[in-house]
Amino acid sequence: MMILFFKRNCFFALVFSLSAFALSCTRLPNVQGKGEALLQGVWNQDSIANSSKLLTYTQHRFKISCDSFYVDLTTVSKVNYYSDSCFNKGVWKEYAKGTYVVKGDTLMLTGTFTKDSYKQKVSGCYRTGRYLTNFKIKSSGANSLVLESLNDQRECALVLKEKITCVPKEL
Repeated sequence: MMILFFKRNCFFALVFSLSAFALSCTRLPNVQGKGEALLQGVWNQDSIANSSKLLTYTQHRFKISCDSFYVDLTTVSKVNYYSDSCFNKGVWKEYAKGTYVVKGDTLMLTGTFTKDSYKQKVSGCYRTGRYLTNFKIKSSGANSLVLESLNDQRECALVLKEKITCVPKEL
């Protein structure tokens, strides 16, 4: 009699636990997030202050659509950090894509370095792997955005070239 009571209680405890677990989970929609309305568009860094005095600098071009970003990085360097075949006379391009989040005044970009087609890059010249960059949003307007890199405190003044309306896509 005692064994039957124990088995029945274990069964009810197991059913209750599984029911509680199943009911506590909610399925997230299978579409991308809307992102920040202010950031939607194509943004170019047209110039860099004191670029002629810098040994190395990088110009940014962002395309931000919904919660996703694509960035083209054009680096100009007077110093050869790479093998001669990659140095390309001191000018090279890199590409990355991923998602972003804005928390307070911080823009956090999480993605991967890609080829110029935005397909995954696993080897080759320059950086590969994760693209993790954070910017402080110093100011923003309808057609301008000023970011400050939290890595090197360099300012990135961006100008809106094309406005984009977010239409979330299925993942």
